[in-house]
Amino acid sequence: MITRKTLSLNFLKPVLELEYQIEQLSKMTYRNKSLDVNDLNDLKQQLIKIKVEIFQSLTPLQRLHLVRQVDRPTTLDYIDNILEDWIELHGDRGGTDDPALIGGLGKINNQTVVCIGHQRGKDTKDNVLRNFGMASPGGYRKALRLMKHANRFNFPILTFIDTPGAWAGVDAERLGQGEAIAVNLREMFSFNVPIICTIIGEGGSGGALGIGIGDKVLMLEYAVYTVATPEACAAILWKDSKQSLEAAEALKITSYDLKALGVIDDIIEEPLGGSQENSLLASQILHNKLVSELNYLSSLSRDKLKELRYQKFRRMGTFYEG
Repeated sequence: MITRKTLSLNFLKPVLELEYQIEQLSKMTYRNKSLDVNDLNDLKQQLIKIKVEIFQSLTPLQRLHLVRQVDRPTTLDYIDNILEDWIELHGDRGGTDDPALIGGLGKINNQTVVCIGHQRGKDTKDNVLRNFGMASPGGYRKALRLMKHANRFNFPILTFIDTPGAWAGVDAERLGQGEAIAVNLREMFSFNVPIICTIIGEGGSGGALGIGIGDKVLMLEYAVYTVATPEACAAILWKDSKQSLEAAEALKITSYDLKALGVIDDIIEEPLGGSQENSLLASQILHNKLVSELNYLSSLSRDKLKELRYQKFRRMGTFYEG
């Protein structure tokens, strides 16, 4: 059920209203056993139909607003549901430990992996602590340290991407934000172990790319992946952030657009209503996909793995002139 504490989105209002009616009728039916339950069942069927219609026709901007909801599962939510024996590791060994980008060791299907991901907050206080999932240079250097650890001990790497972008503050520039991301891009191409990147929410700009080089790049059905937020794009191109709807359409930020363009490898189906509707089911679907991809990638030699990774990114952006 879509919770009412969630920021109400206009396109979800019919769903919220019908869910409220079902909730009230359920209470009445519980108190009075003589009431006809057929009315309740009819409303539930109507709710499913409305959800299907709404979620099949979401615009790119609506998808972006959906994945920004506070009740959408975060990296730590997926880790809790997918990995066993999780141990979070801290620090970049340079004096910082960025809570916006977390990482550590865990097991999936009895195989030890290193898992790294952006971590948003669940409320205002938590978001301030985690800088709304916008990682600092120290966060990317921490991620690199953990990935080098994985490469040394032959552990596959899983990354979960969910950020509006890297932190763009003055201190971030002073500490070398661009350099930290660039080094990660270079090093991730060199690792001998399988790397699977999954965009679970908002994949924004270089902040996403900093942990986004992989043998397989997966994307949840309603997630978005973009070079800049539609608001920023509209402000740059038209000096008006209110034109974000047009910008979102032009940027091709949805999973289906990016699959067609060859930027991502596969789309992971979400429960009806999005992952926030049923986080356990969403985690199970993601778990099964990760295990399947790991089994395939683990069968490849190191040289083959790196060659396919290189060629995958070399193919991006090709076009034919008329």
